Amino acid sequence: MKIRRIKKIEKRPTPSCCPPLSSCCPPAAAPPATLEKPPCCGPPATTHGGVITEKVPGFLRWMPTSEGGRVAQIASELTLSDHLGACKARWGIGRMHYLVPPGLYAIGTPDAEAPVLVTANYKMSYDILRSTLRGRNLWLLVLETFGVNVWCAAGKGTFGTGELLTQIKATNLAGIVNHRQLILPILGAPGVAAHTVKKESGFNVRYGTIRAADLPVYLDNGQVTTPSMRELTFTLYERLVLLPVEIVHAVKSAAIITLLLFLLGFFSSGSTAASQMIFAYLGALYTGIVVGPLLLPWLPGRSFAVKGASVGLLWALICYQLVGADWNIPQTLAAFLALPAVSAFYTLNFTGCTTYTSPNGVKKEMRLAMPLMGMAILSSAVLLAVGQWLVMKG
Repeated sequence: MKIRRIKKIEKRPTPSCCPPLSSCCPPAAAPPATLEKPPCCGPPATTHGGVITEKVPGFLRWMPTSEGGRVAQIASELTLSDHLGACKARWGIGRMHYLVPPGLYAIGTPDAEAPVLVTANYKMSYDILRSTLRGRNLWLLVLETFGVNVWCAAGKGTFGTGELLTQIKATNLAGIVNHRQLILPILGAPGVAAHTVKKESGFNVRYGTIRAADLPVYLDNGQVTTPSMRELTFTLYERLVLLPVEIVHAVKSAAIITLLLFLLGFFSSGSTAASQMIFAYLGALYTGIVVGPLLLPWLPGRSFAVKGASVGLLWALICYQLVGADWNIPQTLAAFLALPAVSAFYTLNFTGCTTYTSPNGVKKEMRLAMPLMGMAILSSAVLLAVGQWLVMKG
């Protein structure tokens, strides 16, 4: 599904996975060395890339340069360990520590005329870039983003003007290459003031492509960005690969809620009722986390909460057909209020992964949707109590 074509970079919204820069977020122009902690929702301050050594992923050898000292030459072939690490990160395992040291790397055997590409020190970005550029000779300048990907780091300010200038100076890039051109990913544009980089370092900033897969064609065609390279998509597969981390994030709270539902159902109505409550809740949870995001383009409305509520309502109907034969009217109404609310909550939570929501839009939707969800859950609790009272009375 094609979502947006980026024509004017300066008008792109800040990615929705990060809040707008605020008092807790440093300005993009501040070098990370001045930060006491990474901004806002980033990892702990101790989670930084460190210093480039022979232990960096893909290290082959040290390559001497005329004025910049030695640079780590890295392989383009990914190992089984790299693939397993990416899989673990997709499932949220060690995600905030999945990073490489910032600095300058060599892919192939670049010379002073070789292009310089810039990326974040999130290891998945690093791996995708070096594997995509297999067989080429170029420099890879990695910024310290505390293990956050380019788009979110640009919104937070770590993939920003200050850090870019810091790495240019720290690596003596001006002494290593003869040209004065940097190629940045388009999604890094919100964090970088190109005119400031030019003024302070003499390097010109060019925005290449959205996807790393387009870089070979971009480089071979004189660094010309075609319309398709500016096209931001959010296909079924792109949504699918984001689901594991959403599931993992929900496990802890889901386990607590499941236990509470079991105890409530067991002591009020027995094991059968407890099992039904857990079945209904977990179904609504996974409907909101999995079904809602996968069917996102086809669900009614623009609001993620409405989309989630619609699949939650469908689950409530299925659940009623499966286990609701003995429900009385208050219990049935409770299910049709609570289950869509649960699904709506988890689908709304998916906005942080999407490519077409903005921080202002998300905040507005939360102000409207969260109270309604709370009212639905509270009303369902009252109805369940009434339904149980009727059962006991009857």
